[in-house]
Amino acid sequence: MSFADLQPRPKSRNASRYRPVAVVDIGSNSVRLVIYEGPWRHAAALHNEKSICAIGRNMVSTGRLDEEGMRLALETLGRFRALCDGHQVTEFGAVATSAARDASNGRDFIQNAERLLGQPVRILSGEEEARIAAEGTLAGIPDADGLVADLGGGSLDMVTVKDGKTGIAATLPFGPLRLMDMSAGNLNKARNIVEKGLDRLDWTKPLKGRALYAVGGIWRALAHVDMEEQDYPLRVLHHYVMPAGRAIKLCRVVAGLSRKSLEKMRSVPKRRAEALPYGAAVMEATITSLGLKEVVVSAYGLREGVFQRKLRPDEAAKDPLTAFARDMNQRLSRTAGHAGELFQWMAPLFPKETPQQRRIREAICLFSDVGWRRHPDDRAMGAFIQVLRGNYGGADHHDRALMAAAIYHRYVGDEDFPKETGIGGLLGAEGGITAQQIGLAARLGFGISGALEGELPDTSLSVTRETIVLITPDSKRTLIAEGVQKRLDELGKAFGRKAMSVTA
Repeated sequence: MSFADLQPRPKSRNASRYRPVAVVDIGSNSVRLVIYEGPWRHAAALHNEKSICAIGRNMVSTGRLDEEGMRLALETLGRFRALCDGHQVTEFGAVATSAARDASNGRDFIQNAERLLGQPVRILSGEEEARIAAEGTLAGIPDADGLVADLGGGSLDMVTVKDGKTGIAATLPFGPLRLMDMSAGNLNKARNIVEKGLDRLDWTKPLKGRALYAVGGIWRALAHVDMEEQDYPLRVLHHYVMPAGRAIKLCRVVAGLSRKSLEKMRSVPKRRAEALPYGAAVMEATITSLGLKEVVVSAYGLREGVFQRKLRPDEAAKDPLTAFARDMNQRLSRTAGHAGELFQWMAPLFPKETPQQRRIREAICLFSDVGWRRHPDDRAMGAFIQVLRGNYGGADHHDRALMAAAIYHRYVGDEDFPKETGIGGLLGAEGGITAQQIGLAARLGFGISGALEGELPDTSLSVTRETIVLITPDSKRTLIAEGVQKRLDELGKAFGRKAMSVTA
């Protein structure tokens, strides 16, 4: 019996939107399946699973894929096929990376993999692997400027990025599994191998002072260690930033720890403990050799790049943040059209906002009714956490904190923001003020409209240096109840202006 036999067909999903897309990534260390809910920009993962098979172990010395690793990988791929059948996958993208590309028995293994998957598997060249991973990174961090580096089990794949485009690409055999083999388990020798390889690159000088966008499970594990050490308030890896100096210090500490010591650390997955010092050595060498200023962790990489290539060009070009927020608004709000009206209605309050500030405010408006089904006692903090930790790209941690704080104020008014959340440092003083202003404007808008579409456009806001005036037609004067006036007063106070309501 297969998963397809056990899996009930999804009766409640909209048939026109239920079009799952599967991506399979056969790497040197792991084999992974992600099933996305459909071919759209903000698609969530219906299923995400990986298996550490290590098909590339000892490949440098043997020239062949590991027998036990291949057995585990093929067993895993058979399971993946059953899961795809159960989820009624309509599109499929399967790729294999450096181990399958370079091993003498790699093509035989891929033929067996294709038989089990019932789908073709594309063996990527080094440059293709690097470029697709960079496209995936840009899908989650569109303004990335520097070097995307994807550290897999067998290779380090690098591409320059700027202005939403990829540039020069290169791949080096510096994955932890290969380094362990090449250096015979000597970490200092492995570090020297990486440094010499990077020094031979002749196109890296313009990268000095720019960012390293770190892709891959080993480097995400390093970031987890740093988060724990910093007692960081937001446990979202995507767009987590480590200044170069701190990252180098972390790498040196991790590289100096034994496997047993690493396995005892709560933030280090046991399956990563053996390879982590080698991943740390590669990160340190990359930062120092290229003169990079910081490390930005990307949760998006090769699989997201493969998925991006499945999208229509107009879909792939969408802003990842606002595309996610629009879908969330459509699914969770009481009246989806109200968010757009709210966004336009409060615009006079923010005449000097930049395009980046405008998109963040738009996302806040789209998020502004996500908490209405929650218990009243949980509404503000529950919606705050939902926005703060949401599974979306296109926003750094400051942006997340600002949006979440604004949603908190949308529900509680001008109450002091709870310090126990720990995000004050992410917000900063100016961000805290902006979040309160947008949140209180949204709160006033909901007070006037009751979340009904078509009510807000009948009113307007007029802003001068001294006043904020709510203008309401005489036929709608009943909208301005006592509670609305209180919300208007709170909004005026947040802007340092006198608030008043007039009818016209």
